[in-house]
Amino acid sequence: MATQTLRERLSGGAPLVAVSFGDDDPAGDAARARELGVDLAELRIDWNRSVEPADVLAAIAPFRAAGLRILATIRSKAEGGRWPGDETARRRLFEAILPAVDAVDVELSSTEILPGVVAAARAADRLVVVSYHDFDKTPDEDFLRGTVEAARAAGADLVKISTMAHGPEDLRRLAALLLRYDSMVVIGMGAEGAATRVFFPVLGSRITYAADGERPSAPGQLPFSETARLLATFSPGYATARGAGA
Repeated sequence: MATQTLRERLSGGAPLVAVSFGDDDPAGDAARARELGVDLAELRIDWNRSVEPADVLAAIAPFRAAGLRILATIRSKAEGGRWPGDETARRRLFEAILPAVDAVDVELSSTEILPGVVAAARAADRLVVVSYHDFDKTPDEDFLRGTVEAARAAGADLVKISTMAHGPEDLRRLAALLLRYDSMVVIGMGAEGAATRVFFPVLGSRITYAADGERPSAPGQLPFSETARLLATFSPGYATARGAGA
């Protein structure tokens, strides 16, 4: 069971390793996540079989009962998600689940609902990750900086930038972005970006995402156990936090 809230853990400086879950087996997934020592359970509500608020809250409950930190994501189809409904329903679902989670992730491109989700999160004292994803490429430096600035202006507590990396130039561009700003989550997707899932947290990226077993939810993810082992090797801060159960 986590001994620190998500806000406390983030303020301590050590990165977190997140694993994504749907609603196939919430009780079993929550038990496994607790046993593994998952730092952050990302609940991909857009994967759920039912997105009725009562059903979603029921799927969240085992993770809360297990003492896990919870990031709720209802990813739009425009950025790789499976959300089946309209934007009004998505905003209302975010609002309904906020009291049961620690943070929410909403895309910068979701302009119709972003201000309302941020306002609701502020009212509930929950954190907001404002995210941008590009599954084809890593955009140029000016575009990435503009995206970060827009996300910060929108009220992000953390800005997440996740792009497809095709080689060292893309990795250098993403590393420069990470070093320029604080409160960032920066990920290079794909085989060329796999190293960013371990070494960017060492440079200050606040959250990295790992696979549940051998099933990656995004290109280039490593299994949780391997990610945690490598981070504990290269990040003394992470090793200390993990050893303390923080």
